[in-house]
Amino acid sequence: MDQGDKENQKTTLNKYAFGCAIVASMISIVSGYDTGVMSGAMLFIKEDIGISDTQQEILAGILNLCALVGSLAAGRTSDYIGRRYTIFLASILFMIGSILMGYGPNYAILMVGRCVCGVGVGFALMIAPVYSAEISSASSRGFLTSLPELCIGIGILLGYISNYFLGKYLSLKLGWRLMFGIVTLPSLLLAFAILAMPESPRWLVMQGQFGKARKVLLKVTNSSEEAELRFNDIKIAAGLDQNCNDENVKLPQRAHHGEGVWKDLILRPTPSVRWMLIAAIGIHFFEHATGIEAVMLYSPRIFKKAGVTSKEKLLLATVGVGLTKIVFLLIALFLLDKVGRRRLLQISTAGMICGLTVLGFSLTMVERSNEKVLWALTLSIVATYSYVAFFNIGLGPVTWVYSSEIFPLKLRAQGASIGVAVNRTMNAVVSMTFISIYKAITIGGSFFMFAAVSVLAWVFFYFFLPETKGKALEEMEMVFSQKSTGKNVEMGNDPIHNV
Repeated sequence: MDQGDKENQKTTLNKYAFGCAIVASMISIVSGYDTGVMSGAMLFIKEDIGISDTQQEILAGILNLCALVGSLAAGRTSDYIGRRYTIFLASILFMIGSILMGYGPNYAILMVGRCVCGVGVGFALMIAPVYSAEISSASSRGFLTSLPELCIGIGILLGYISNYFLGKYLSLKLGWRLMFGIVTLPSLLLAFAILAMPESPRWLVMQGQFGKARKVLLKVTNSSEEAELRFNDIKIAAGLDQNCNDENVKLPQRAHHGEGVWKDLILRPTPSVRWMLIAAIGIHFFEHATGIEAVMLYSPRIFKKAGVTSKEKLLLATVGVGLTKIVFLLIALFLLDKVGRRRLLQISTAGMICGLTVLGFSLTMVERSNEKVLWALTLSIVATYSYVAFFNIGLGPVTWVYSSEIFPLKLRAQGASIGVAVNRTMNAVVSMTFISIYKAITIGGSFFMFAAVSVLAWVFFYFFLPETKGKALEEMEMVFSQKSTGKNVEMGNDPIHNV
């Protein structure tokens, strides 16, 4: 086989790895559904059991506080029981939570079910991108690792569609309960499907299970040469003997159980690891500090403020938000490994700044007018869709790809869990305070605020996030050792090593 054929083989998407990433990402559909369905379900819950605006904020936001707990626990859990069983555990948590919320006789039981689902969300958000990153090659990692974000978008859209049809055709008491309970069966089926998947080869190496790791790598690569090269790179990154080819290797206690990870990650990190941590925390912070949760969760309220009055039209407009999200996530899938993470972030954030500014302006015009202003209503809807489009072509998917690929092997799970914890914290802050904020500074003012935060996000991404496109996971420490952070870090792409 000549060199051109070898390079082509290494850049071809492996179908088995693609299938594994799809199954692992299915947990994100359930996670996204829980977010999307609450958007419309709150309209019916308020009417049925009579909860206040404050109770709505708490019910919406408590999922993210519990997801914070779940994400912090998920890193250590996945290091102990493996990536695959962590996804299995998340599926079971979703099943239990959906049963409780579907039963939902009162506000207290709803809160308990929402909390259980929240812990499941924390596990799912952390583990799906990490698993996808660890089974993929450098040439397809952006595509495969962004699948969980696409599946979250699909889940949110399904939640919106569920709101519309179940709310329209079922009784008030049954409709919103079925919206939550319907996810029980998919969660159970997914739990069994997960058990048929292989474990992450990188996790297997960390456990000394070299024989199993090699077998998995032979399945997720396109040639035995590529599998062997990736196997050796993983062993080197894990600090293990590259020439050891035993089936099972007894590792030192510290390496096996991940002791000292927190010290290497937080207390005494190397300069490159410190930079990775700042980058991961920053990108997760700005993903939600720029206001996406306010739009996705409270879009019916936003459209109502803009002048859309009927409940049916509100829910249809919200379905449009979900469709926009899906379309631009699909586009992003094919751009991540071609355009690069860094450039997509810059384009995305610039577009978000424009969308949020226009949305703030149009909603302010609506509020200050004593009659219905059709042009401002139209502009509000267009600005909302534009903002969602720009978010999902860059910041949305890049956040999860970037934070799951930059950390060294032994720090990856818990490094990613810290990022998810920050993500959920900001998600909770926005979702639990948005109503209060817009009542205090007007709804237009709240989106001007998010536009200002987006400007800060663009500056942060420019100075602190180097390009990682086409780099093997084992090369990331070298990428984050570059001196110049204000430039796009471009290193020679040798296909032989980008595996």
